[in-house]
Amino acid sequence: MEQLSATASGHILMFPLPIQGAVNSMLKLAELILLSSNGQISITFLTSEHVHNRLLHHTNVATRFNTYPGFTILTFRDGLPENHPRGSDKFMEMLEAVEAESRPLLRQMLVNNDSTTGEKPITCMIPDGSYNFALDVGKDARIPVIYFDTIGPSCLWVYLCLPILIQAGEIPFQENEDMEAVVNVPGMGNILRRRDLPDFCRTNNPTSEVMIQRISEQAKQFSKASGFILNTFQDLEQPLLSFICSHFPTNNIYVVGPLHQHLMAKLSKQEETIRSYNCSNSFWHEDRSCIDWLNNQPSKSVIFCSFGSQVVITKDQLIEFWQGLVNSGSRFLWIQRPRSVIGMDDDIVHEQQQLPSGLLKGVRENGFITNWGPQEEILSHPSIGGFLTHSGWNSTIESIVAGVPMICWPHYVDQLVISRYVSHVWKFGLDMKDTCDRIVIENMVRDLMGTRKSEFLQNTIAFANLAKQSVEKDGSSCFSLDRLINDIMSFGLPV
Repeated sequence: MEQLSATASGHILMFPLPIQGAVNSMLKLAELILLSSNGQISITFLTSEHVHNRLLHHTNVATRFNTYPGFTILTFRDGLPENHPRGSDKFMEMLEAVEAESRPLLRQMLVNNDSTTGEKPITCMIPDGSYNFALDVGKDARIPVIYFDTIGPSCLWVYLCLPILIQAGEIPFQENEDMEAVVNVPGMGNILRRRDLPDFCRTNNPTSEVMIQRISEQAKQFSKASGFILNTFQDLEQPLLSFICSHFPTNNIYVVGPLHQHLMAKLSKQEETIRSYNCSNSFWHEDRSCIDWLNNQPSKSVIFCSFGSQVVITKDQLIEFWQGLVNSGSRFLWIQRPRSVIGMDDDIVHEQQQLPSGLLKGVRENGFITNWGPQEEILSHPSIGGFLTHSGWNSTIESIVAGVPMICWPHYVDQLVISRYVSHVWKFGLDMKDTCDRIVIENMVRDLMGTRKSEFLQNTIAFANLAKQSVEKDGSSCFSLDRLINDIMSFGLPV
């Protein structure tokens, strides 16, 4: 990395959305910056007490980051009861509570120059893209704001185009309209249909008006920021990145992903630690017995099934999935996150006993079911041949890096756009949105794991190789990270 001067330094305030995917990505970005800045950058990581407690209980975050003297975690109360789901259909409720609690805290820390962040003053803030108010606080404190949005870049561009789509009368639309109608998003050609747009574009969504207004405001705020960080790599997103860059007058777009792969590439230079290094940032206990089970399965014979940290499904949907998987004849590893199935308790053994005997026999013979697992390690396991996913961006980019084709069952926000890109742009998977039928599931699993296996693998592995190149020395993401670090350190120089 090109060095500035010996006096150059920086102190970042990182402020993620307090949900699993966003915290995981921001912690990886934090560690990547700490590793790459040679001790010249300090980081204060602001998160909720609820998140901090889960990290302390289920991960080695405390001991891992103790090796970085410049890293500090600062917590605040999110104003919600401990048993609040903090996501899914309660997401907006959670976001509003977090903003109400954190807004005065940020102002106290930055504008009033409170000493809670240590002796070194904050010189840069990296908030989650969902925090519209962060830019105003940064402006009042005269501190540069670089947004980090953990959604997929394809959906980010849709967000940035919302004012254009509204003016053109493309959105919002009613659910009974032609869902196959193409939506004219600049730079996307005829890729997206109405059904591929974020769910809040549909008038039947109760949050439609609030979300459209909020995202439109985000688009305005983003253009005023000092920069924008993306967890992707250039070869995956071109030419869309040029359109995204056009929205930012400074052109300061930092494409530094895939973050988890980039972090491991940096750590691999420390050969004595990499073999045993655990980068988990999980909110739940990771059951490693599933790895033992995978070790006994044939190469690329298992489809991994997980709908992430937010999605909630019904018991009927669960039965459709299990029936489709069993009928496909494929081996499967199923993650059933606690409190993820409406009307079911978290005792997997008890719930399996309620299944029809034929289905129960098939599940036990071909499947392994657990509450949570080490997803990055699972996807990179040689026994994994496919991924049945909700199409969250972290899951998608991890699957790309591992060279694993996908069946996409998206639910909301960026997932609907991402699933379309997986199936029709990158062409390493199938899109199963708007349906949950055992016959469709069976047929898609057979296609992914059998009939079209070589086709999907070829496309996915090609992108996996490009991802690897991007984080190597002189790779595009490596270069972009160096530029980000230099820019952050320049913020700390005396004027």
